[in-house]
Amino acid sequence: MGGVTDATGLPHPDAILDALDPEQREAALALRGPVCILAGAGTGKTRAITHRIAYAVLSGMWKPQQVLAVTFTTRAAGEMRTRLRELGVVGVQARTFHSAALRQARYFWPQVYKSELPPIVDTKLRLVSEAANRCRVDADVAGRRDLASEIEWAKVSNVRPDDYPAVAAKMGRQVGGYDFATVSRVFAAYEEVRRDRGVIDLEDVLLCATALLADDRKVAEAIRSQYKHFVVDEYQDVSPVQQTLLSLWLGDREDVCVVGDASQTIYSFAGASPDYLLGFKRRYPSASVVRLVRDYRSTPQVVRVANGLLDAARGKAADKAVTLLAQRPDGPEPTFTEHADEVVESESIALAIAKLAAEGVPYREMAALFRINAQSEALEQALAERSIPYFVRGAERFFDRPEVRQAIVLLRGAARAAQEDETSGLVVDVRTVLGSAGWTADPPTGTGAVRERWESLAALATLADSIAQEQPAAGLAEFVAILEERAAAQHAPTADGVTLSTLHAAKGLEWDAVFLAGMHEGTMPIIYAETPEQIEEERRLLYVGVTRAREHLAVSWATARSPGQRARRSASRFLDGVRPTGSAAADRPAGVRGSGRSKSKGVAKCRVCGKALVEASDRKLGRCFDCPSSLDEALFEQLREWRKELAAEQKVPAYVIFTDATLTAIAEAKPSDRAELSRISGVGAAKLEKYGDAVLELCDGS
Repeated sequence: MGGVTDATGLPHPDAILDALDPEQREAALALRGPVCILAGAGTGKTRAITHRIAYAVLSGMWKPQQVLAVTFTTRAAGEMRTRLRELGVVGVQARTFHSAALRQARYFWPQVYKSELPPIVDTKLRLVSEAANRCRVDADVAGRRDLASEIEWAKVSNVRPDDYPAVAAKMGRQVGGYDFATVSRVFAAYEEVRRDRGVIDLEDVLLCATALLADDRKVAEAIRSQYKHFVVDEYQDVSPVQQTLLSLWLGDREDVCVVGDASQTIYSFAGASPDYLLGFKRRYPSASVVRLVRDYRSTPQVVRVANGLLDAARGKAADKAVTLLAQRPDGPEPTFTEHADEVVESESIALAIAKLAAEGVPYREMAALFRINAQSEALEQALAERSIPYFVRGAERFFDRPEVRQAIVLLRGAARAAQEDETSGLVVDVRTVLGSAGWTADPPTGTGAVRERWESLAALATLADSIAQEQPAAGLAEFVAILEERAAAQHAPTADGVTLSTLHAAKGLEWDAVFLAGMHEGTMPIIYAETPEQIEEERRLLYVGVTRAREHLAVSWATARSPGQRARRSASRFLDGVRPTGSAAADRPAGVRGSGRSKSKGVAKCRVCGKALVEASDRKLGRCFDCPSSLDEALFEQLREWRKELAAEQKVPAYVIFTDATLTAIAEAKPSDRAELSRISGVGAAKLEKYGDAVLELCDGS
């Protein structure tokens, strides 16, 4: 066995292999011909493929410049490059499909067509809106998004506008409120608008690259002579046009390694198909197939739930499912809890998060995952009431968000000006620039797009704090350089808060503690999943959620949406056989209001009209939103000013002290003693003790 490094100081090839388990080692040694690696969740697939490439390069079998590794996210490609660099390998091209296709199209397009590649449109929505207008089709914001998503699906699936109705009907597609003929007309008009504007979209990037390879022999020969070895990560998510591009890259060669897990196919609605992974052995009968089964991420208890979900799976993907073998020590048993309503469920999750935080689990290592975005509202409310920091993770990449792009432009301009003017320090300068973009130290009231914009800019402010601590001499120019480097690698800044995310957006991530909320029939599986294939994809989506957890896993559901409503819901069918048998009441954590709460307390009612309050925001106010307010505006402003000063003193966000809704309720009720103040939603025992006297003093003086 050789040493750790060779005479050049690079890792010895044998040392590369020594770092792998038996299955990963088998994958690393399979360097010739087609190779299919079936990698279960948490089994170290990125480690396996990067070590495979490093071993091939360091042993002299491959030249790094002749390797093209493709994956689906810039983040994953960046991680691959980082790991290869740490292994002493540079020069390998690790890119997304779109990035690789764009690079090739921009280089060869002028040579073949004697013009530059058309610019890429920032968003489809404006073009879709114009296309809908041309077709006299009513389309609000949601409708335009649905149409844009369907056009994306059609293009990555190689479906033309004329063929769309037949293909869509066969595939069981659903586009909210639009029939297939209407979608086809808008699709055709969209392509006309796009050509009229002289632009292309992201799907066209792939189509342009495939057209160049298919139509021009010299282009195909040039690319094939450049790249000899191909590695494709997340192969279960490949679309028809991506598979076509891969086939054109290969030509008649077979030196390709694909890595995937059919049990994590959750993007078929966007054109992804596991068929290429499942049929790999049929296309390449001589292929080596390696199964990675050792799970290094999750405890045996979490792995048991994950395997239990797949044991009941049906269909082609189930036949290729990997049964995981847990490698970590034992951990706590997962919990499965039924609640009376979503408010109670959210309160329970917030209480559990607070308990874990008290035990030393960082907020950034916890996540609450759900099926649809609308489920986040009650969770946000419950976390805010307990002063637990959180951020909502969206599907849009951080550095692609309009507010982030605008902020970087402003910061870049301020950095140039700072070269001549005196500055106030990085933290102050960054906050000043962000303030000009609309950011405030206090978060906005409510949720939605305004909150998401604030979170994006707040993440930049938090990053400036970190950079200032790590590099005291850093100024705006250094900060902008760091942002540009992070943008290139899609390394988004994160705050120390609990992640709230849909299950789809959580793919590829992991946390110490994961709470799966709203796991009831109608949401998991989602109500519009009707065919057996759609139902099985929902099961896989839940599997992805479960396997995000390293140690703590809590699954919950509510029998009613709002307090006082009739209990009509039941636990997801997917939980049958994986959760312990017994009464749901036994699963309810102590100290949390459930369906067994005191009946004397009853449902909260509006103090103005007496109606039951079903929305969380109304319950906090103590009245219906539309009912007349008795708000003492002067007191409300005094409370906000007091909160602002206290937040600055304690160096915490203002909502950590009290949310705007709680201040509104206080300014309406004007409590005269602690008992009255304690009855206001959002004023718990701890806050009553810390802030009660100050609040009552303000109320008394108003």
